[in-house]
Amino acid sequence: MLFNEIVYGPIHSRRLGVSLGMNLMPADAKLCTFDCVYCECGFNQPVRHPHLPSAQEVCDALEAKLRQLCQTNVKPDVITFSGNGEPTLHPDFLRIIQDTCRLRDQYCPTAKVSVLSNSTQLHRADVIQALRQVDNRIMKLDSAFNHTMRRIDQPVSDDFCIDRLIAHLQQFEGDLIVQTCFLRGTWQGETFDNTTPEEVTAWLDAVRRINPRELMIYVIDRATPVKTLEKISREEMEQIAEQARRQLHIPVQVSA
Repeated sequence: MLFNEIVYGPIHSRRLGVSLGMNLMPADAKLCTFDCVYCECGFNQPVRHPHLPSAQEVCDALEAKLRQLCQTNVKPDVITFSGNGEPTLHPDFLRIIQDTCRLRDQYCPTAKVSVLSNSTQLHRADVIQALRQVDNRIMKLDSAFNHTMRRIDQPVSDDFCIDRLIAHLQQFEGDLIVQTCFLRGTWQGETFDNTTPEEVTAWLDAVRRINPRELMIYVIDRATPVKTLEKISREEMEQIAEQARRQLHIPVQVSA
């Protein structure tokens, strides 16, 4: 499932409410630094010269949509950057966030600006600066073990590792949300399961080090590129959530 517009929706998000989506990646292909086995956009596709919308095109599209929503008296709860890949890959991500916050203040001041990110671009000062300006920094952490993370998330960089990720997330001093997809399955002859006691214990320790203000944990809900994945039951998810609430003393939102 690909999003063929810069601004799409509003749609109902399981985690965020009435969400106006923002896609900064190509309209006809997924472009991401991860290639997650569960991604609803499918796997990355080779694109020789990917077309990214300019910062001005994004600004114009968002303003036009917000004007339209105001005329119909529809107010989004959140403006969410996600789309066909990793939004922080856009070279003008900082300017786009600045424009978005300005337009939000003008047209729908009660809406939150959220970014769903795989956390791979946190070595860039401009990305950190941009993320500090949004209301919700929702950052991915699917496992505390490198081998499991690589099986599930399939990062395109060989250098990406959990210890570096945790150090980068600690820059936000707790003012972020950690999101985790729990699943089990097989892919290319390898089995993975990030719900085992060992996995959950290590994940809780990593979350403790990051110290986020909230956790979002969820299960696969739409078609995935890998068909051998298992959706985790609500009962199992609530058990993981209860461990997190009891040990970390932070809110945990469960989508199952």
